[in-house]
Amino acid sequence: MSGRVAVVGAGLAGAKTVEGLRRRGYDGRIVLLGAETERPYERPALSKGYLQGSDERDSVFVHPADWYAAHDVELREGTAVDAIDLRAGEVVDASGTRTGWDHLVLATGSEPRRLQVPGAGLDGVVHLRTLADSERLRALLTAGRRVVVVGGGWIGLEVAAAARAAGCEVSVLVRDPLPLARVLGPELAAMFADLHRENGVDLRSRTEVSAVVPAGEGAHVGSVELDDGTSIEADVVVVGIGAAPRVGLARSAGLHVEDGVVVDAHLRSSDPRVLAVGDIARAQHPFLGTHVRVEHWANALNQPATAAASIMGADEPYDRLPYFFTDQFDLGMEYVGHVGLHGYHEVVVRGDLSSRTLIAFWRRDGRLLAAMNVNVWGVVDDVQALIRSRAVIDRARLADPDVPLADLLPR
Repeated sequence: MSGRVAVVGAGLAGAKTVEGLRRRGYDGRIVLLGAETERPYERPALSKGYLQGSDERDSVFVHPADWYAAHDVELREGTAVDAIDLRAGEVVDASGTRTGWDHLVLATGSEPRRLQVPGAGLDGVVHLRTLADSERLRALLTAGRRVVVVGGGWIGLEVAAAARAAGCEVSVLVRDPLPLARVLGPELAAMFADLHRENGVDLRSRTEVSAVVPAGEGAHVGSVELDDGTSIEADVVVVGIGAAPRVGLARSAGLHVEDGVVVDAHLRSSDPRVLAVGDIARAQHPFLGTHVRVEHWANALNQPATAAASIMGADEPYDRLPYFFTDQFDLGMEYVGHVGLHGYHEVVVRGDLSSRTLIAFWRRDGRLLAAMNVNVWGVVDDVQALIRSRAVIDRARLADPDVPLADLLPR
């Protein structure tokens, strides 16, 4: 199949899109445009292994440096796209150069939300999104440094764990009663709060930042003021208060945007020539029966194969269940499934919360919506099968570690 494909966004999702096209035999022109000056890389290590120093720099890149030329992919690093011209079938970059396409794939990802308080621009206030951000933060995390993490989501907690491993004094400030409360609910969020406190993190809940204060008359952070009038001394402030999908290009082009670029199960937007993958894609999910947008590595890794299939004319809708993972201190975790807007009725725990060795199941009307395995491995396939079965599962057997998960599937 010949033609022209332009991919905007040279992260994991963009790199996997061009790989998927070549793997399927697409022989047309492929241009991959990225605003960063690095070739495409994966982001999980930026708050995990690479930040902690256990992963080498080369390990984060999606492909070797010579892969793109070897596969006839025109990689344009340091090229920001300013506009999409749907009528002409072109993208316009910051230099005014126009690049034509027959299919366009948007893989623009997300950007960190900024702290909107006085002093948020001081030196020592760090956001974590890029490889350069991770390298800067890694250099700052030295023994004895006072680190304040604003936000108790996955990124914030992973940074806190890395900072404690480096010997820093760490405070984590959370708006909610517990970190991760909106993601996991109170039953499991408390486990992460306990984990961090046991490892020496000063975790403060129901806390708002009112200002970041410089040290003396300088431009470097010296402390963080809270809404209750107290302050915390700080050498480094890491802001991890969530991210927003980069949908400005799509919106300006007139595509349907609503909490991301709205796409069908084949990842085609309101203009079928334009597809979206990764963080920005709010995709119709055949199994879940609703549009879902997931800001996790697995989507960026797996959705591009569907986008490539759609461009090649194959009927392969994206129906993988949402999946993510984390590593913090001695806790490793995988989560699969989707609770959704209707919520859950209960959490069933198989294992021991106190030792943090368990599988937690979120249920509604007796059916499994999602599950999280903590320091228990090799169970994700069985969990996914249980979710997809839509079966009403006996609560006692679900909670019993002596009952194999495969035995819970309907016969």
